[in-house]
Amino acid sequence: QENEIKLLTAEIEHLKNFGCLGVSPSLEGLRDENAKLKYRLNFLRKSLQEERSKTTKSMININSHLQEIFGAAIQAAYPDLENPPLVVTPSQQPKFGDYQCNSAMGITQILLKTKEQKVSPREIAEKISKNIPANECIEKVEIAGPGFINVHLRKDFVSKQLSSLLINGVQPPPIGKRKKVVVDFSSPNIAKEMHVGHLRSTIIGESMSRLFEFAGHDVLRLNHLGDWGTQFGMLIAHLQDKFPDYLTVSPPIGDLQAFYKESKRRFDTEEEFKKRAYQCVVLLQSKNPDFIKAWEQICDVSRKEFQKIYNCLDITLTERGESFYHEMMKDIVKEFEDKGFVQVDDGRKIVFVPGFPVPLTIMKSDGGYTYDTSDLAALKHRLCEEKADVIIYVVDSGQSVHLQTIYAAGQMIGWYDPKVTRVAHAAFGVVLGEDKKKFKTRSGDTVRLIDLLEEGLKRAMDKLKDKERDKVVLTPEELKAAQMSVAFGCIKYADLSHNRLNDYVFSFDKMLDDRGNTAAYLLYAFTRIRAIARLANIDEQMLRKAAREEVLILDHEKEWKLGKCILRFPEILQKILDDLLLHTLCDYLYELATTFTEFYDNCYCVEKDRQTGQIVKVNMWRLLLCEATATVMAKGFDILGIKPVQRM
Repeated sequence: QENEIKLLTAEIEHLKNFGCLGVSPSLEGLRDENAKLKYRLNFLRKSLQEERSKTTKSMININSHLQEIFGAAIQAAYPDLENPPLVVTPSQQPKFGDYQCNSAMGITQILLKTKEQKVSPREIAEKISKNIPANECIEKVEIAGPGFINVHLRKDFVSKQLSSLLINGVQPPPIGKRKKVVVDFSSPNIAKEMHVGHLRSTIIGESMSRLFEFAGHDVLRLNHLGDWGTQFGMLIAHLQDKFPDYLTVSPPIGDLQAFYKESKRRFDTEEEFKKRAYQCVVLLQSKNPDFIKAWEQICDVSRKEFQKIYNCLDITLTERGESFYHEMMKDIVKEFEDKGFVQVDDGRKIVFVPGFPVPLTIMKSDGGYTYDTSDLAALKHRLCEEKADVIIYVVDSGQSVHLQTIYAAGQMIGWYDPKVTRVAHAAFGVVLGEDKKKFKTRSGDTVRLIDLLEEGLKRAMDKLKDKERDKVVLTPEELKAAQMSVAFGCIKYADLSHNRLNDYVFSFDKMLDDRGNTAAYLLYAFTRIRAIARLANIDEQMLRKAAREEVLILDHEKEWKLGKCILRFPEILQKILDDLLLHTLCDYLYELATTFTEFYDNCYCVEKDRQTGQIVKVNMWRLLLCEATATVMAKGFDILGIKPVQRM
């Protein structure tokens, strides 16, 4: 935009001098051209101004900012190098500064391989350091060891960034182009209850959606329900027998799980019932209105049960089950046939995808479609109709080969280019019991999700009562809010704080422990931080005023450590947007809380008279550090789907 403004300004100057096109245009034409250019110039200036004001409110990703600075320094020092390595990371120890640039070692290898020049990494580091452009964030650099460049940040830069955060709130860094992001998660099956296996997909998918939304993208959260298929034949046949007046009176199916088991038992043991079930499938697929109504009623019963869980966990989803794609499936088969990818094997239509040994079956020998067909239809719809730039499937690791085959088929047929569109499988491991085996009830059944949530509520209340929070500290309403915050927050955090690729052990005792990296600890820490200003009689308005007027002093080492930790938030979010691993955010929030505790133990925020307990002095800049910590924690909780409370 800045370049275009310069060019347009120059062009307007040319127009003033006539003859700019090699001919003498009419005065009227010239005026029109001039007006158009000026309009474009004003528009560009305005949009650039808006972009800049948005950027000044955004939190700066310091790591990215330093990468730009060192990228320019390397370019200036070694202009002939193509794509030199750019490695900037936060320092692990204060003696090595605040960040480190570790590019020199990589450049040494490149110079040796491509130019046969033997240059020591230390010499390269010195050359890079001499070429660092003028900037507002680096105080000094030091070269350590074989060629590490230790970066010390300027205190006034960190202080200004913290003030901006307090004045503008937690604003995401500018994202460039706003993308359409589709997140496919939860996806239970109709007529079956949600169990602990659905917990991970639901929690991880919700949190990912919140992160992409916070970053400024347009997110569509899809619930790919299992709401179509041959199992509906036996369910409808059983419905007709059990509730013959289902067309006029809504069937009172109390326990859908039991209803499913009864129909399955009959399907497996009664030959006549089995035949009728197959006829029901044919009539349903031919859209017979009575059978569509029976199907809708069964789906509605399930939907209500699912919604109870989504309400508890504060999950938002757009339902788009397999039935949504049913009409598209014949076109999918035809498209693969037209492009010559289909082979017929024993009556089935199959598609071999290069690099994958097992073919996709896109049509069964009886003419029916399969999961492969519906998954291909869903992928095409998301790419071609929704125009998604990013599609994330939050599905267990067991589906990995299947999904990779589907994605490869989509590329093979030309639906998308992976260099342009990101289609990713955010795989996750299974939930284990404390015996390290698949999480089951004592009788060996799958754990129902609703039972698990109710148990969480009970245990959270027991924990609060153990601490006698119900007796003096909290009103009944506050106690209820704290119970829900702790119960559901702990269940979510226990999942999200583990690397999703690994299996994890589900333990209420561990997740409700208020020591260590748990939601219970973080929620308690958050309410304590929020209480500091309140107990010093400093309200929100006073804090806002102070944020505009006070300079945040960062002289004490613990103030400095906390200030830098707060400002790493955008780096953490960017990393997760890249690798989709949410445990990084949990680790960061725990580090932030423990860094805050170090600060609070060493730096008085509110000084009191030891005899009377009266407040003698309020160190406002330290209260602002408390506020900045709490603000970032609150946004972190929001992304994780955890609801903190003011009093606990």
